[in-house]
Amino acid sequence: MGAKSRRAKSPTTRNGSPGSGKANSSSKMNTTEVMRRNLPQTQDSSSEAAAASLMARESFSLDHDPSPKEHEGNNHGFFDLPRQDRRNFGLLVLLYFLQGIPLGLATGSVPFLLKNHMSYGEIGIFSLASYPYSLKLFWSPIVDAVWSPKVGRRKSWILPIQLLSGIGMLWLGSEVEALMATTGKPGGPTVWDFTGWWFFLVLMCATQDIAVDGWALTLLSPANISYASTAQTVGLTAGQFMSYTVFLAFNSPDFANRWIRPTPLDHGVLSLGGYLTFWGWAYILVTLGLFLFKREERTKNEDGIFDVYSSMWKILNLKNIQTIILVHLIAKIGFQANDAVTSLKLLDKGFGTSNMALTVLIDFPFEIGLGYYAGKWSQQFTPMRLWSWGFAGRLVAALIAQFTVSVFPASGEVTPSYLLMVILQHVFSTFTNTIMFVAVSAFHAKIADPTIGGTYMTLLATVCNLGGTFPRFFILRLVDYFTSATCLPNNLDNLTAAQREKIALAGTPLVKEPFSCAIQADKERCLAGGGICEMQRDGYHVVNIMCVAIGVITFTLYIRPKVLQLQALPLRAWRLASGSPSKH
Repeated sequence: MGAKSRRAKSPTTRNGSPGSGKANSSSKMNTTEVMRRNLPQTQDSSSEAAAASLMARESFSLDHDPSPKEHEGNNHGFFDLPRQDRRNFGLLVLLYFLQGIPLGLATGSVPFLLKNHMSYGEIGIFSLASYPYSLKLFWSPIVDAVWSPKVGRRKSWILPIQLLSGIGMLWLGSEVEALMATTGKPGGPTVWDFTGWWFFLVLMCATQDIAVDGWALTLLSPANISYASTAQTVGLTAGQFMSYTVFLAFNSPDFANRWIRPTPLDHGVLSLGGYLTFWGWAYILVTLGLFLFKREERTKNEDGIFDVYSSMWKILNLKNIQTIILVHLIAKIGFQANDAVTSLKLLDKGFGTSNMALTVLIDFPFEIGLGYYAGKWSQQFTPMRLWSWGFAGRLVAALIAQFTVSVFPASGEVTPSYLLMVILQHVFSTFTNTIMFVAVSAFHAKIADPTIGGTYMTLLATVCNLGGTFPRFFILRLVDYFTSATCLPNNLDNLTAAQREKIALAGTPLVKEPFSCAIQADKERCLAGGGICEMQRDGYHVVNIMCVAIGVITFTLYIRPKVLQLQALPLRAWRLASGSPSKH
């Protein structure tokens, strides 16, 4: 497989997955997971030359693992890199950072902000906006093969996509506050309309990611190609951190009133509309600078679109690949309620976005540090055995999260001890998630056929993350389905003068008869009419127990025995037949 053909398979999709993805510990909506989705691919590309050399040796066998020393490459410090490589590294960080801005919003901040306006089922519809990052494998060959020689292979896609993204963010920035307040209401847009704009932004980011991944392999010199994954990690993580943790903090009135301004106000110092507008202009300015000041070296295609799709089909026909795909698609069901709902439920109970931002801020360095140990353990133990330990720990984390929600202070005030409990629960959930990710990435790298490594790794990563993405829509809708709550009329004598005045100004009819207030719109109508929304059954607890039970059963009876069996297979069991195209 030639160098240019490898670039055709560069895109790889956290729970996640985005998380998922990063992926995602609870409802970050897998923000760091989204960043992780691409890391194995870059690493794979930089080691294929070493793999080809190893395969040419007379002693090479597919029935044993090569020595780790065979994969060692150059180990240059950053400041030892040539000046041009350092500049191109900075460009890659900037491009990945820009991708992280809308991703951090769509998969992190916006679902939290929507909880005040939408039901869990409607937020489940919004979660569909993150799907392009889990499915980009299917159009990545088109991005690699269709381009203008005058503009450049990668800039042909990056320039128009960034321009469209910037324009989309400018428009959304001018309308998003009104859209969030009226979505799903009479006369307002539907939740599908609102989701469509974010789906568009994530689609643009996913497509740009394909082009940037490919460009990274030519921007840096071959000896320093490993820095592409570093640029990806730094850029995407920083962008998502900015749009998730930093934005949530400055958007929170409580945070601003406590730490920034002396006079309390009912809004934060940074609005979602203003944030989108700022970064929309930043996108356009960076696109203009890229067009004017950065030239791309001329390249040509060696493989066609159908060559790549043919390789994908051959891989999918392998029996062992079909088994690992099935494992990936069902493995994350057990902790979906924790990943998708726990943080939203805490906000629903009054935890506050400022406390949530603080929790994620504290969790972030732990995630990086604990991730180091997870990587170290993946070298000491077999990957899927470590993955199985992480799986069991993640099921336990889901139960701990449910307990944390159930003991939320009855007074509604978040005490320091309760905040510490949430932080510890969040760190533990993130750690088990990281263990699973690191271990399964090591397993994918081990079994991937180096002659078609790009396609192989991308396919495995896509399916793995799709398993954390597709159940989210159904899980959030089930929370609404199993929730039972009744709006009870309140005695007018119990209402304060301020409450009566508020009801009169809003023109909302008083609640005179009981009705269901299980979903957000009915709950708002109940409270606006002076009623009391009394919950009889919380769907979150029902769905989380169901998910954990499914996780325990499938893990015990199928997943664990099957992954340990797959891990014991010789490498030959994961290879295509010798008749596959030589140029792959």
